[in-house]
Amino acid sequence: MTQNNRPLSPHLQVYRLPLTGIISITHRMTGVILAFGLIFYAVSFFVILQGNETFSGIQTLLDNIWVDIAVGLFFYALFFHLCHGIRHLIWDVGSGFDKEAMDKNAIIELSLSLLLTLIFY
Repeated sequence: MTQNNRPLSPHLQVYRLPLTGIISITHRMTGVILAFGLIFYAVSFFVILQGNETFSGIQTLLDNIWVDIAVGLFFYALFFHLCHGIRHLIWDVGSGFDKEAMDKNAIIELSLSLLLTLIFY
């Protein structure tokens, strides 16, 4: 076999993803979380409509600490998705494309979504 001297692409342990890349991946993940959360929300309404026994079952499920944590994460995903959408609207008008503005806006986006979660949850 011949030896290949081509350079290898950077490995994840070597290459550091920029903050905007991490934010972009997180935006996609929060979209998936929102989709599953909305499915759970719709199913819980359907189950509640079935009668008193199923309503008490859903109520018991919602009193769980893990469901409380999941609802908090759902709210964070909702506000993060909202803030990132606003950031995309700013980009649509052609503003905020230099590296300093992108990093500053990413930190503002993370902070604002956390603040909104704490206020509303």
